[in-house]
Amino acid sequence: MTPDPRQLSIHDFTYSLPADRIAPEPLPDRAASRLLVSRANQLTDKHFRDLPGELPPGALLIFNDTRVVRARLLARRPTGGQVELFCLEPVAPHRSLELALQQTGHCTWRCLVGNGRRWKEGPVTLEFTAANGQTATLWAERQVKEAGAALLDFRWEPAALPFAEVLRAAGHLPLPPYIRGSDVGERYQTVYSREKGSVAAPTAGLHFTPELLERLDKMGVERHFVTLHVGAGTFKPISGPITNHQMHEEVFSIPVSTADAINRAKLEGRRIVAVGTTTVRALESAVSKGQVQAGEGATSIFIVPPYRFQIPDLLITNFHLPNSSLMLLVGAFAGEERIKAAYFAALERDYRFYSLGDAMLIFGTP
Repeated sequence: MTPDPRQLSIHDFTYSLPADRIAPEPLPDRAASRLLVSRANQLTDKHFRDLPGELPPGALLIFNDTRVVRARLLARRPTGGQVELFCLEPVAPHRSLELALQQTGHCTWRCLVGNGRRWKEGPVTLEFTAANGQTATLWAERQVKEAGAALLDFRWEPAALPFAEVLRAAGHLPLPPYIRGSDVGERYQTVYSREKGSVAAPTAGLHFTPELLERLDKMGVERHFVTLHVGAGTFKPISGPITNHQMHEEVFSIPVSTADAINRAKLEGRRIVAVGTTTVRALESAVSKGQVQAGEGATSIFIVPPYRFQIPDLLITNFHLPNSSLMLLVGAFAGEERIKAAYFAALERDYRFYSLGDAMLIFGTP
């Protein structure tokens, strides 16, 4: 019987995870991560380098090519204490991320503020070295305090620097707290990332290497890209009734070439493989009359069981946080019993969890 979303509880999609099962650092080889393959009632242990042999003939892979920006700034109060500023989204003079990163001299962003209770008044400052070797200074002043966030006015000198250069030179990658150390660097980016704008990585893609992509190309596997900029709300836990959960909004774009390739593959009966839940969100948000539409948009789609997926037939994904919207999405894709069985098997078989952990390949329900 089809479940009623009004009767769903997030507790149906949670699990107990020992702390030592969370991957605190990346493996030396991205493709050496393990891959749990879920087909109907069958679970098979593989490694990610085995992925080409697991894909159906004629499969079309869709990747999210977003790139994580160095959105974490460590500034100082006038008294010398540190304040952490986590840039979430631009507010003024541009809401467009592309334009906001080109902005010079000043801008306003919505930010999370760490250690903010000790920041009483006045600007916090941060000195950094720009790409041209100049010493530069960034000032941030709180404009409006919101629930869990604040609007911050940024000013910097030299004013001719674009904000993208400020973040590149002064910022840090906003790594999850369970990741050990701060030198993860490019390992928290996919090898095909190119469109700057995320505050978290689309982690299912972290397992791909240039060599693995080359193998897929030689096999004739078609691959295309979408862009969805991942927001911090992706990892927001769900508390209370699922129907009361307010989903965050994320910006996405679908190139014409990607939309055409997907629609053609669907007509030809070939299988669509979504690399990551962010790719799924972009694809399902761009469907009209059964076809993917090219263009740009924003989505706050909340995928919970029961949900009829229109585009992806297979999903590559990592093992997600309990009590999260991501668990509900993969539960909708695989089915509640299959996803519970997969997570139980992963725990029993010592798989690594979360952003730098292992992966699953899920064949969707018919």
